[in-house]
Amino acid sequence: MEDSLGGSSSKDNCGIKEQDRLLPIANVSRLMKQILPQNAKISKEAKETMQECVSEFISFVTSEASEKCRKERRKTVNGDDICWALATLGFDDYAAPIRRYLHRYREIEVDHNNKANHQERGINNPQERDELCKLR
Repeated sequence: MEDSLGGSSSKDNCGIKEQDRLLPIANVSRLMKQILPQNAKISKEAKETMQECVSEFISFVTSEASEKCRKERRKTVNGDDICWALATLGFDDYAAPIRRYLHRYREIEVDHNNKANHQERGINNPQERDELCKLR
């Protein structure tokens, strides 16, 4: 496959396959279609351009978050690191909503895990469940 410069785009300079570097174009296309009016058409070129852009953006932010983790001698990049990287890189308009989403996601996960734990223990009585939650 040739890129716009006439070279092969199946691998970049680091030897990483393009399919491993880019988000799947079907996913990018689906996201684009959700935003546009139902009767809008999207060219192949537009999809590929957006695919490159979003993949590069994710790599850029993740790289910054990863560097922070490396300096802190941690191996796992978490949601807070991504929010920090977005803010550090000047994407404050994105960092705040993602931070709110992350907070809500964690609340839901805790609720879900508590419910699953109660069901495993056979605690289905809401009163008994509430009393146990108070003890935690």
